[in-house]
Amino acid sequence: MADEMLYTVGEVAKILKTNVNYVYELRKAGLLRFMKLGTLKCRRSTLEAFLEKNDGKDLTNPYDIKDFDNYGNVIESR
Repeated sequence: MADEMLYTVGEVAKILKTNVNYVYELRKAGLLRFMKLGTLKCRRSTLEAFLEKNDGKDLTNPYDIKDFDNYGNVIESR
């Protein structure tokens, strides 16, 4: 447990190369879990699991996730 790293919403946004509002949307959609320790924090393992689970998906709209084929074309809705 000592090697667990916690990330703030801003740090998660930097890692995902997006803005903090989008990170809040991911949280609101139930896709990315946070805990509150003064401010919201996300465990590194939680973020890694989120990235692994959503690899190859279009998350532009976190409420309507779509899969891509090998050519980057949307193939189905969730």
